[in-house]
Amino acid sequence: MSRKNAVNRSQLRRVMRARRRQLTPQQQALAARRLMRLLRRQPLFVRSRHIAFYLASDGEINPAPLLELAWRAGKCCYLPALARGADGRLRFARYRPGSRLRPNRYGIPEPAITAGNCLPAAALDLVLLPLVAFDPSGARLGMGGGYYDRTFAFKQRLPAQQPYLLGLAHQCQQVEALATAHWDIPLHAVATDGGLIPCTASANRRNFSPGDRRWQSPKSGERLSKLAILDSR
Repeated sequence: MSRKNAVNRSQLRRVMRARRRQLTPQQQALAARRLMRLLRRQPLFVRSRHIAFYLASDGEINPAPLLELAWRAGKCCYLPALARGADGRLRFARYRPGSRLRPNRYGIPEPAITAGNCLPAAALDLVLLPLVAFDPSGARLGMGGGYYDRTFAFKQRLPAQQPYLLGLAHQCQQVEALATAHWDIPLHAVATDGGLIPCTASANRRNFSPGDRRWQSPKSGERLSKLAILDSR
């Protein structure tokens, strides 16, 4: 990445973080409910058994209503956790109601990492990623730590490999185009409080297009498990 692009990304990060922090608590709560209503009956979410969430901070759109729905549906939910060591990759620790959390080096609560508490990244079905900004190609601007990109770097070699990467954002976080680096891992789609945006990068078109069966309704007779009736609000 050129120095100019790096500076531009840093400037954009400041602008977009300020933009999402300007949303009122009422706007944040409404966005979270709209996001849950958008995703709760999407076949990809319904069929996914192992789902990675995140705890919202710094104005991020909050997936908590969707997380609660997933718990009630009996899904296995996980949170990213920073492991000690130098590899810079995330671990995904099981997160249950009542799980004890502790702040990581950035002050973000996370579960403890234990031998029987984590799932490998490639074993997840669906990962819900926070972001600072995104564009329609699937480029994602994060907080700058590179943790998600390092964790899912294997998808550069195996783009069809699980998990499916779904960015979550407020509508106001979309930009026309982002400068990218060779290590950036594109998203398959982005869900906002305004709708679902399948990404247009060539690799993603092959593996996660709008016509992909993962976004299509289940076959006739296939039930949507408990999700269709868990939350009718």
